[in-house]
Amino acid sequence: MMTVEQVMASHKSNIETLFGLTSKAFEGVEKLVELNLTASKAALSEASSHTQTLMSVKDAQELLALQSGLLQPLAEKTAAYSRHLYDIATGASAEFTKSVEAQAADAQHKISALVESAAKNAPAGSESAVAVLKGAVSAAHTALESVQKAVKQATDVAEANFNAVAATATNATKQATAAKKR
Repeated sequence: MMTVEQVMASHKSNIETLFGLTSKAFEGVEKLVELNLTASKAALSEASSHTQTLMSVKDAQELLALQSGLLQPLAEKTAAYSRHLYDIATGASAEFTKSVEAQAADAQHKISALVESAAKNAPAGSESAVAVLKGAVSAAHTALESVQKAVKQATDVAEANFNAVAATATNATKQATAAKKR
């Protein structure tokens, strides 16, 4: 049975965790807003510059050269934006994952301590029930570790795939731009 102090400590810990995660979520939103503002300002400035350059075009060949010259920088900027966006999301996700893992480890420790306490105070003849309970706790701990490893592996694969797609898109745009210049 938990004491009043233990319940209060648990509630305090949960509230601190909630506020910590909320703070991290707001940091992620702030980074996202900052990224979007920066990208919007740059896009507006480039659109203005491009429009002025278009106004000074003298023939169709110059117009085509100008348009093809915009593809590679646009693709690179899009890839950079996507990378920043991915980094923000990954950073926020890592903070949440770290917190969840810490909470899970704490809960596992408390459950193990509770099971050990119950085992010490169990009446004679209940050894098999205690063994089953300990086995269930151990199995749950093993299952949680397996899930955490699987999530980590899936995250690593997703990040590798994202990086490969971004690199392929950037390279394809560079090749297309180089081919048009020839």
